[in-house]
Amino acid sequence: MADVFVPDFGLTANDYSRHRAGFPPELVERLQKSGVGVRGRDVLDIGTGTGGLARLLALAGARVTGLDRSAALLEQARALDDRAGVEVTYTVASAEDTGLPDAAFDTVTAGQCWHWFDAPRAAAEIGRLLRPDGHVVIAHFDWLPLPGNVVAATEHLIGAFNPAWTMGGGTGLYPRWLTDLATAGFGSIETFSFDLDVPYTPQSWVGRVRASAGVGASLPPDKAEAFTAELTNLLRDRYPDDILHIPHRTWAVVATKRPAKPVTH
Repeated sequence: MADVFVPDFGLTANDYSRHRAGFPPELVERLQKSGVGVRGRDVLDIGTGTGGLARLLALAGARVTGLDRSAALLEQARALDDRAGVEVTYTVASAEDTGLPDAAFDTVTAGQCWHWFDAPRAAAEIGRLLRPDGHVVIAHFDWLPLPGNVVAATEHLIGAFNPAWTMGGGTGLYPRWLTDLATAGFGSIETFSFDLDVPYTPQSWVGRVRASAGVGASLPPDKAEAFTAELTNLLRDRYPDDILHIPHRTWAVVATKRPAKPVTH
């Protein structure tokens, strides 16, 4: 049986907190247009990592709890919250078994992480945690490999160093998540997306890529260092600009908890 690719983002917590671009503020505006209230609402952000989405929601006025398996990532999240001047409550647990009380949240969000979960179990847990008519939001903020661009070249290099990594070539769209939510009984399912460029210096792009699942979260340190050197050389030789404009796509699916069916006898 082939080994299952399971990265450990705790191994790259420092790069993760320094170099991964967070969700753009426009995401909150789009969520509000989709009926997801933020200010004064109780929100749980599962798979929160270093708290990028949790912090964005807290800055918009939500009362946010962030949950993740990695204590190392949550330590980075607290430091970033301090610098941003916001408060988020963090807890170490899995998305499938949060240990949190029933009907405690108006919204549950999952940013850049749904693919790591046992979807049926996570969706069932979200249903338990949501209040009536509560919302679940699955969101992504992905770099876009396009023919000849720096992202495509970077992904090719990741694959050369880590053949077990199979996450390249993405479009930033996730239709399967809609099926996951519909199967779990959520309704009023809708999606939206928008694209933007994120500026990176070559050094920060190297750090961003090193923080990814295919490099720092899964390669041994000596191999990750060799990758860093080769990507640095690639950028110098093929993409020598002082600022790299990296295309990204923000995509989200929003769904609503349906009322429980009455028990009939």
